[in-house]
Amino acid sequence: MSPPATPADDQGLALHHVGVRFGGLVALDDVSLRVPPGRVVGVIGPNGAGKTTLFNVVCGFVRPTEGSLTLDGRPFRPRPHALTRLGIARTLQGVGLFAGLTVLENVVAGASHTARAGFAAALFGLPRSDNDERRLRAQALDLLAELGIDKHADAAPGTLPYAVRKRVALARALIARPRLLLLDEPAGGLGADDVAELADLVRALPDRADGCAVLLVEHHMDLVMSVCHDLVVLDFGKVIAAGAPESIRDDPRVTEAYLGADVPVEGSTP
Repeated sequence: MSPPATPADDQGLALHHVGVRFGGLVALDDVSLRVPPGRVVGVIGPNGAGKTTLFNVVCGFVRPTEGSLTLDGRPFRPRPHALTRLGIARTLQGVGLFAGLTVLENVVAGASHTARAGFAAALFGLPRSDNDERRLRAQALDLLAELGIDKHADAAPGTLPYAVRKRVALARALIARPRLLLLDEPAGGLGADDVAELADLVRALPDRADGCAVLLVEHHMDLVMSVCHDLVVLDFGKVIAAGAPESIRDDPRVTEAYLGADVPVEGSTP
C-alpha cells in the first residue's frame, strides 16, 4: 500500500460529535471521525458497539440526535436516494444484486445516474442513449476485468459463488467513480483465501484515478489491520481508540473491549 497523499483538512467525510438515541438507548455518543480522500478508514468494535448505526447515519437511514456531518467542508445531510449524485457509493452486508439482470447489467445499473442522455433520448432509444449504453458497458467490462470476474459478465448472479457476487457488488459501486466509498462488512461470509484477495482489492482503492475515500465497517480483524490507514474503535457507542492499526492492536482498551483471546490477529503472539 503506497503512502497516501496528505489531503486538505476539510476534504472528505467528517462526523462532528455525532450522537444517536433511540428512546432511552444511546447508540452513538459524541462520535467524531474523518475519512479523507485517498485513505481507508476502518470502524471496528464488538457487537452492539454502534458500527451499524454509524454506517446508517452516513447513508442517511438514521438521522443524528446530536452533532453534524460535513462533506468536503460543507454541511452534509445524507439522504439514501441522493447519495450517488453526491459521489457516494456503498456496498451492503447483503450483496443486493438484481436477480433478473446479468452480472454486466447489474454493474451498468450502478452508473445509470452518469448517463449523459436526457430522459426523452433514453425513453425513445435515440442515438445518444445508445452511445451512453455502449460507454457504460465498456466501463463495466473493464471493471469486471480489473476485479478478475469478467468471464462471468453474461451470467445470472444467482448462479455464482458468494465471493464472486461480492465482487460484482463492488464493481457496481465503483462504476459510479465515487469520491466516497462505504463498505459494510465486505468480508462477511468469505473464506480465508477470498478475504486475502479482497484485501488486495481494498488496498488498491485509494490508488485509483478517482482517489476515493473509503469507510470500512468490518468484523474481520486481519482485513482491517492489513488494509486500513486509520482505525476508529467503538464500544457502547463511544470512540475508545483511534489511530494507526499498529497502535490500535497494542491498545489495552481495545484488547479488553474487542479483541479478546479468541479473536486471532495476524502478527500477534498466541
